[in-house]
Amino acid sequence: MDISKTLSIILMMTLSVSCGLQGNKEGKTQDTVAAPDNAGGNVDRFPYPDIPLMLSSPDERKAYLLRHYWDEFDFADTTLVNNRELIGKAFVNCISMLADETISTELVRDGIDNFCSAMEKHEHARMVCMRMVDDLLYDVNLPFYNESLYAVYLERMLESDRLDNTRKGTLKFRLDLMRRNSPGSIAADFRYRMPDGRARTLLGTPVSGNRLLLVFFDPECHSCKDIMMQMIEDRDLSRAVAEGKLTVMAVYTEGNEEVWKRTCSSMPEGWIVGNDGMSINEGALYDLKAMPSLYLLDKGKKVILKDAPYAEVRRNLGF
Repeated sequence: MDISKTLSIILMMTLSVSCGLQGNKEGKTQDTVAAPDNAGGNVDRFPYPDIPLMLSSPDERKAYLLRHYWDEFDFADTTLVNNRELIGKAFVNCISMLADETISTELVRDGIDNFCSAMEKHEHARMVCMRMVDDLLYDVNLPFYNESLYAVYLERMLESDRLDNTRKGTLKFRLDLMRRNSPGSIAADFRYRMPDGRARTLLGTPVSGNRLLLVFFDPECHSCKDIMMQMIEDRDLSRAVAEGKLTVMAVYTEGNEEVWKRTCSSMPEGWIVGNDGMSINEGALYDLKAMPSLYLLDKGKKVILKDAPYAEVRRNLGF
């Protein structure tokens, strides 16, 4: 992905940008995000909106900024839109503020709407910006991945009168998939086969203790190998399984029978190992964006953690 390849290098430097959004003596917001004009060599600065002088409290000023953040950016100017460093930094600055847990749901929606309403009017900007949002907010390998903000964005774009039904259908499918297996819900059931040929369902799987660590994996994935090895070598995890405090269930989802058979023998003793026969992917039962995908469930199969990093799983288990 061209956008993410470029931004993954430069965007880590932009999380501090919002700290530089201070008013100057004239009550205007300083232009703290700057990027070179790739086409000409001039310097383009993101045109932050002027914050009214009457808004003196930090909360009021921040709310105004988020509701008017994109007002002065000319999405009709393809040169600006194609300056991926400039627009990328500005977008990351915006979402880093929107991701603040102290921000109200209403303000988050207003901030996303301000962006969408501005960019959707212009076909080229719409194409570039929608790809950028997908790459940044929905790529679990980037530090800006944020399902909550992405869901608000999808909901807003589904209301757009600029998208055809085919495009909206794609967005709705992704939104529905994201909403499945959310924390607090019962995990979607599926059938799987164990190495000895026996078949079970997730909901029918017995659980030792009150925790089930559900691991969707692909042994041919390099990052999968690294994380799986961490889990296999984790003495705390092994002890919890051996003492009956935790059940670990590793499910192969990719459909290659030979790979599956080779994998079974390398799994730790005490783990439940299964092959779903591609039913999860074909039925879109889980949002498996990257492997491995870890879900922590309770004994009743209620989701505690969804698609969580292993470090977060360990913290929740008290390791």
